Amino acid sequence: MTRSVYVTGIDRGDGRQVVELGVMELLTRQVDRVGVFRPLVHDGPDRLFELLRARYRLAQDPATVYGMDYQEASLLQAEQGVDELVSALVDRFHLVARDYDVVLVLGTDYADTQFPDELSLNARLANEFGASVLPVVGGRKQTAESVLAETHNAFRAYDGLGCDVLAMVTNRVAREDRDEIAERLEHRLPVPCWVVPDEPALSAPTVSQIAHALGARVVLGDDSGLARDALDFVFGGAMLPNLLAALTPGCLVITPGDRADLVIGTLAAHSAGTPPIAGVLLTLNEVPGEGILTLANRLAPGTPVLSVTGNSFPTAERLFSLEGKLSAASPRKAETALGLFERYVDTAELNQRVSAPSSDRVTPMMFEHKLLEQARSDLRRVVLPEGTEERVLHAAEVLLRRGVCELTLLGPVEQIRKKAADLGIDLGGAELIDPAASELRDSFAEKYAALRAHKGVTVELAYDVVSDVNYFGTLMVQEGFADGMVSGSVHSTAATIRPAFEIIKTKPDAAIVSSVFFMCLADKVLVYGDCAVNPDPDAEQLADIAAQSASTAARFGVEPRIAMLSYSTGTSGSGADVDKVREATELVRSRRPDLSIEGPIQYDAAVEPSVAATKLPGSAVAGQASVLIFPDLNTGNNTYKAVQRSAGAVAVGPVLQGLRKPVNDLSRGALVQDIVNTVAITAIQAQQSPSEKASDQ
Repeated sequence: MTRSVYVTGIDRGDGRQVVELGVMELLTRQVDRVGVFRPLVHDGPDRLFELLRARYRLAQDPATVYGMDYQEASLLQAEQGVDELVSALVDRFHLVARDYDVVLVLGTDYADTQFPDELSLNARLANEFGASVLPVVGGRKQTAESVLAETHNAFRAYDGLGCDVLAMVTNRVAREDRDEIAERLEHRLPVPCWVVPDEPALSAPTVSQIAHALGARVVLGDDSGLARDALDFVFGGAMLPNLLAALTPGCLVITPGDRADLVIGTLAAHSAGTPPIAGVLLTLNEVPGEGILTLANRLAPGTPVLSVTGNSFPTAERLFSLEGKLSAASPRKAETALGLFERYVDTAELNQRVSAPSSDRVTPMMFEHKLLEQARSDLRRVVLPEGTEERVLHAAEVLLRRGVCELTLLGPVEQIRKKAADLGIDLGGAELIDPAASELRDSFAEKYAALRAHKGVTVELAYDVVSDVNYFGTLMVQEGFADGMVSGSVHSTAATIRPAFEIIKTKPDAAIVSSVFFMCLADKVLVYGDCAVNPDPDAEQLADIAAQSASTAARFGVEPRIAMLSYSTGTSGSGADVDKVREATELVRSRRPDLSIEGPIQYDAAVEPSVAATKLPGSAVAGQASVLIFPDLNTGNNTYKAVQRSAGAVAVGPVLQGLRKPVNDLSRGALVQDIVNTVAITAIQAQQSPSEKASDQ
């Protein structure tokens, strides 16, 4: 069983950080303890390790990550030979390997080193580490024939040196050649070979990186603006109409600092979204006056304006030599890289070939990874009614870059575009609809009027109602234009789910609509229900909540063992509240004999084996419950918040259950990752829906 994966290459410039990040993502889905080891390191910050440490919350001591620096290694090899060098690196590797379930090894980078045969060194280290090798071949600015030859040669080189080659990745090939290369490599090697196209956004420097490289002064802009990718450079010296015609999405405009007309013109174009730019770079150490800067800031708040001392020519020379890098300071690049890796690499096959040791622990990160992976397996369209909300826009960008689902955002289209442009967010893959101006409004009004005719709703009244983003989004789901909806970051729970009650309604086998939270603890996931919808369910409703929650748990990989919670365990207590729970438990047993259930039971007896052994010895549920059903909303809501805040649990939800089609509510304090998780859950719920995938209308 593989304990380590050695990602390596054959030359510099292969962009293998995309593969290293993708493999780390894959490993952390499977096991909790993943170590990192880089045999040889250059002086200065290790951007990739800092990214891995921040993104995956690695607790590993950075001092254990590195074998030695290149200078030390070169001197050791010169004085004592390659065997001594390898022996020293193997010793340092095993100091890491003993503490982790699996180790990701980051091979040498072929940059400014003094090793005559670096490929052989990587191969020998991999063999001595007992690691399987994943070679990466760079194909940027190469012909298809050249890429094919290099890929075959790389496999033969590592295989000939005795390496266990997991698979091959050919990276950064021209997009127009990608399919041809993939087809010609398929089944030509004894291992899989995945072909990943070049992605300009990954090699594009961020505005912050440009400012640092040029020693530029930041005149205007915020952190979000400085994180934008500069996908192109446009030099402004002509009249404004000519410059506007030359602008491209994501470009950095370079212009003399005394051309206030070009500064204001480009920022006005950005504000209108035609097109959104990365920022403006002023040369000659000239900066417009305070009045112009104030106007510029109002036109495009957050958009960076930089100033350098040199003129355009030397500035251009330095700009064209810059290349973007993955780092902890560029999380959006990481999302793009992972989306690229997951789209073009068969991660299921790679995971099977890696054979990382499985873990019974399920950490919050592992649960979140599995959500995204499951959602991505069968793309669905989710509508987000709050299209102008900043957190929703950031979440939409993550979802699009990772390829988790298809998205529709609702709201005034120009407002959405302007907000996205101000935030530097690319929504190129999303559908934008303004309910007030949509051609669907008339048909939706007729549909809603027919559904609510018994309440006296006319078509005229319905025409106004369906312009509300939550009603419009719910009707999109009902009519098949979307597969699910997520709202609530700025709307109340009632405003989010009332349209679903009126339009989508409950499933035939569901008595009520209820909710669960996935409570991600340090080493497991528990399901809490109902903590958000039903204030005081009776025994019949409580039984329905339990059965629905068990089905939801199973759908998301949690084996349902149901605890019907009360203030007493077994037959130790009596009273109306306990009797309700006891009756609900018996109803579930009679209706769903396939489910493991215990109740009434106290929380400690439900989750703690030592307490269970005393209070309910021999129970199949006590001490290991995974689905905890609270007797009322007061108890459930307070308990989930107490566990979330006091135990540091990640609470994912509320996830609504019982509706014919998925609609989910967000907390108004939801973070970007909360929105991403809830959208992924909604997409997964839609995958189980009997309806066909939503059209792209």
